[in-house]
Amino acid sequence: MKPLISVTGLTKTFGQNQVLDSIDLQVEPGSVTVIIGPSGSGKTTLLRSLNALEQPEAGVVVIGDYELDYAAAPGKKALADLRKHSGMVFQGNNLFANLTAQENLTLGLVKAQKLDRTLANQRASQLLELVGLSDKAGSYPHELSGGQQQRVGIARALAIEPDVLLFDEPTSALDVELVGEVLATMRDLASEGWTMVVVTHEIRFAQEVADEVVFIDKGRIVERGKPQDILVKPNEPRTREFLARILGDF
Repeated sequence: MKPLISVTGLTKTFGQNQVLDSIDLQVEPGSVTVIIGPSGSGKTTLLRSLNALEQPEAGVVVIGDYELDYAAAPGKKALADLRKHSGMVFQGNNLFANLTAQENLTLGLVKAQKLDRTLANQRASQLLELVGLSDKAGSYPHELSGGQQQRVGIARALAIEPDVLLFDEPTSALDVELVGEVLATMRDLASEGWTMVVVTHEIRFAQEVADEVVFIDKGRIVERGKPQDILVKPNEPRTREFLARILGDF
């Protein structure tokens, strides 16, 4: 099966710090890839490079039938075209405070996708139902819990009908009791066949949902494989050390 995402030679530096060191990665369609690693390992930079929010100095990203070569210094249109293929869910939901949940979704549908407002409202309603928030369509962000706000953020990412959903630590800013509802939404999306790349510290989620776990350290992929291998019996000492720190005795 041809990968939906193919990354080759992705390299990124910040000053003297090499954040990505010639990363190669493939993601199969309909799969969930979870990226784990210590702070500063490059995992978020990798994810953002798939959406052109970071621009590496070198490397090729292919999503679906679209290819972008960062070494060719792509212009704004090429970067925007890459973004059309992926929906990003951030740590913070970045909702517009003065707009309702419904309006936060319809804004992009009308402005960016040029949908008729009636169709945009219909699509927004479908998306809110998908993330379990039909009853919150008229609520403003301050009237929603952190978990509900993040689920609106997920609906907004879905609105562009992307090839892949990218999640950057989607539960890290939430209180513990709100994490479960966001992870449940992500599990539902995975069961529906969405291709997902998730940067997270939620190891249980990775164990339950991931098709592949990728461990990154110092800008390199140290180890990758099935969750039962990487998270239970990793081959690399650095992987074992990392898991021991976040899980306790390993």
